[in-house]
Amino acid sequence: MDFLTIVQVLDSTIRLSTPLLLACLAGLFSERAGIFDIGLEGKMLMAAFFSAAVAALTASVWLGLTAGIAAALVLSGLHGLASITFRGNQLISGVAINFLAAGLTVLIAQDWFQQGGRTPQLTNGGRFGPITWPFAQALADVPGLGPIYAELLSGHSILVYVAFAMVPLSSWVLFGTRFGLRLRAVGENPAAVDTAGISVIGLRYAAIVICGVLCGIAGAYLATGLQAGFVKDMTSGRGYIALAALIFAKWWPWHALYACLLFGLLQAIALRYQNIDLGGIVIPVQVMDALPYILTVVILAGFVGKAIPPRAGGEPYVKERWPGCAPSASGHSRVNTA
Repeated sequence: MDFLTIVQVLDSTIRLSTPLLLACLAGLFSERAGIFDIGLEGKMLMAAFFSAAVAALTASVWLGLTAGIAAALVLSGLHGLASITFRGNQLISGVAINFLAAGLTVLIAQDWFQQGGRTPQLTNGGRFGPITWPFAQALADVPGLGPIYAELLSGHSILVYVAFAMVPLSSWVLFGTRFGLRLRAVGENPAAVDTAGISVIGLRYAAIVICGVLCGIAGAYLATGLQAGFVKDMTSGRGYIALAALIFAKWWPWHALYACLLFGLLQAIALRYQNIDLGGIVIPVQVMDALPYILTVVILAGFVGKAIPPRAGGEPYVKERWPGCAPSASGHSRVNTA
């Protein structure tokens, strides 16, 4: 394998790991606040459809991105309503969102476009084009650093750079701001946060909103950046892989980056090297395609017991009341003096 081939594989790794990274960071914010979100897959899928559909109808990729984020936020709102307001089971709510998105996207796509549950092929105006860095073409032939600068760093869409910029930004928000401190405290001890006079429900809904925005960007990138339109089930389990990467990263932003790059590398290798011949033993293409999912099972089997999630994760918060207090008509507690 020559140096240029390595650069090309790493270039594909960056592109393929982008939606995983965005979804992983989305789950990071949600689970740090104590809300487990199995519905990352459904949010990405719904965002991918609406971003591609709106981009196809309006020839504006930015309107498509807005529509994708809005669609993911709607599903985030449903998840928040079910798991925060009505204190339902968070896992069941997430699975329901995945099923809802899988069926609804195909149904609406067939009704709007009559193309078998897919959107029309997007043109240049409906896709995020590559951004070429200064002097990339001139430096492309320079040995060593030239291909790295021209192919590995340059030539990606703006959403790729946004995804990687979200890693240090997420780290700063979670570990360098008062909001992040409170968000992490809600996932560990919501009663203590409530005692300090801070709204547990408000913080958890804020985490749900951040999760929806990041899932919307991830889905929009799939349909308008990585590919040129929406097809049925185009997320292909990326939401579940992102959850596995999140567990592998132990809910830390920088570790999430490394985990997603690992998954992206396996996908890039599977796409580039198919039917590999190892001394007369041919590895079929199906095995190569299954590599990311095999790693997902291995990680979940080997690290679920070792990675410790937020202590209040998955548990709805119920505000405790003092003995002798009863809720008044306004919803606040009042002392029963009778």
